[in-house]
Amino acid sequence: MTIETLTETRSHGGTQGVYSHASTETGTDMTFAAFVPDHEPGETLPVLWYLSGLTCTHANVMEKGEYRAACAKHGIAFIAPDTSPRGDDVPDAPDEYDFGKGAGFYVDAVCHPWSKHYRMRSYIESELPAVIAKEFPINMQRQSITGHSMGGHGALTIGLRNAGRYRSISAFSPIVAPSHVPWGQKAFARYLGDDRQVWREYDAIALIEDGARHDNILIDQGTSDNFLEEQLQTYRLSSACKETGIPAVIRMQDGYDHSYFFISTFMADHIEWHARKLHDKD
Repeated sequence: MTIETLTETRSHGGTQGVYSHASTETGTDMTFAAFVPDHEPGETLPVLWYLSGLTCTHANVMEKGEYRAACAKHGIAFIAPDTSPRGDDVPDAPDEYDFGKGAGFYVDAVCHPWSKHYRMRSYIESELPAVIAKEFPINMQRQSITGHSMGGHGALTIGLRNAGRYRSISAFSPIVAPSHVPWGQKAFARYLGDDRQVWREYDAIALIEDGARHDNILIDQGTSDNFLEEQLQTYRLSSACKETGIPAVIRMQDGYDHSYFFISTFMADHIEWHARKLHDKD
């Protein structure tokens, strides 16, 4: 497997790149962004994965997330994949921003016609890490994961399902219980079918109810987020963590909304928090 370098740019004492490769999971070319701080020859770096939200690509956080200075300071590589497969042959719902291209929800779809290409769970959990391990100076024993909105859902569910792999999990404005909100119900019914038992492995609250645990979880949620009440429902995660003894840090940030103005405000804080976990001695 080889990658194509689309762009590489010097920034904050490191290299910000955009790369493409042919994915066997999605059956398409997939694009991702990677920031790699300067490092000594032969040195490998811990990695923070960032999963983006609805309508986004790798470019949103790369252009607006303001992560490079903090990653360079703490010696952490930052990988931002796309949110769904792309291409003329990939089925889409062009009049629906919350479904189809840009809205893969980090699931492996099982329903036609989505199942052929919409395999973002396997892509993020298995295929892309193998690409990164081969092509970049990454210490795969030191991984953490974060994300925003739909990507916050992805970070929580992937992190909880693979608790031994990720040293820490964080999220900005995550969809914590997609089985209970319109965005998730729409996507799950069409990608996964009507069996709600199948949905549970893609729902952070259900995973916690079914026994998933992680000791290092950080959530930031804006109180002026217009999606908070209907789609995000942070209170469900607060309740689930309290009931199960998970020591999550869930911070309601007064006056902040759902945008990258919010994300960029707290990005360096999240990276510093992850850095303490990623650089802990075993």
